[in-house]
Amino acid sequence: MNVLDLIRPSIKALKPYSSARDEFKGATDDMVFLDANENPYENGVNRYPDPQQGSVKDLLSNLKGVPVENILLGNGSDEVLDLIYRAFCEPNKDNVITLPPTYGMYSVLANINAVDIKKVQLSDDFQPQVDKILEVADENSKLLFLCSPNNPTGNSFSQESIERLLKAFKGVVVIDEAYIDFSDIPSWIERLNEFPNLIVTQTLSKAYGMAGIRLGICYASKEVISVLNNIKPPYNVNELTQQRAIEQLKNYEQTQSQVESILEERTALVDKLKDVPFVSEIYPSDANFVLAKVDDATKRYDELIEKGIVIRNRTTQPGCENCLRFTVGTKEENEILIKALKELK
Repeated sequence: MNVLDLIRPSIKALKPYSSARDEFKGATDDMVFLDANENPYENGVNRYPDPQQGSVKDLLSNLKGVPVENILLGNGSDEVLDLIYRAFCEPNKDNVITLPPTYGMYSVLANINAVDIKKVQLSDDFQPQVDKILEVADENSKLLFLCSPNNPTGNSFSQESIERLLKAFKGVVVIDEAYIDFSDIPSWIERLNEFPNLIVTQTLSKAYGMAGIRLGICYASKEVISVLNNIKPPYNVNELTQQRAIEQLKNYEQTQSQVESILEERTALVDKLKDVPFVSEIYPSDANFVLAKVDDATKRYDELIEKGIVIRNRTTQPGCENCLRFTVGTKEENEILIKALKELK
């Protein structure tokens, strides 16, 4: 497959905007910059940020073992996903395939970009129904979204199913790995070179504890990354975000320690949820949350709100009737949650 054949013709033909910081590289501290119409008085953020976020990408490249040319950064994963839509999907013509229950922004972005959505519900054990997915795909099916580990169910999709889809689907397979750091399953970024139609997205919002800075990551072939770079806003990742990301990526040991603590607490939370009388099923999780089926999700959600505890009611999602999603908190927060649940009648 030549993935560039899937790019919209208008995107192929466009001439990308060239910013002042794109045109001149190799800055040194003693240079005088009069090219970008910036305020000359130094305050730490008076200059435009690096439009290619070179320092952040260098750290990610070393950490993940992926060349810089295969990395694109965005203002959260949502911007990355939106760029993918704009690159591959012709409005009012193309369609994408999603697998509910899944992350809601895939459908929101489809609607924003005037792209049709084909939905193939996950199986009873929350796995992709590969044959049904390939059956509904047509010549205008440009993107297939696989959230693995999946939100809101928490489970990872089987490697065999994903590989079948990568080989048989005629469009681009986007694997959303927002929660991959909490899983023992290897990331698909290790196999980027095998599949030209593979795009992997990750984030600093979960394991790295930086939801507030909004930094999403896209890993793909250098050809796809080049196209996405052509259509992204010139300064889409601000200077403060880049600075905080650099600090956190240099302190990877802290991230690993926090992930280990979250995993320990996830195990403890699952064990304690088993003793809650109205919890009837706890689903396997490779994420930093646990999905559980209860007797009446809306009732239990409201009762916990009254006790000052906010969880997520997922009962409206396909296959998740009367399910609550519990994010794994600190040991103290989890103990407060379990105490409150056991007080409910």
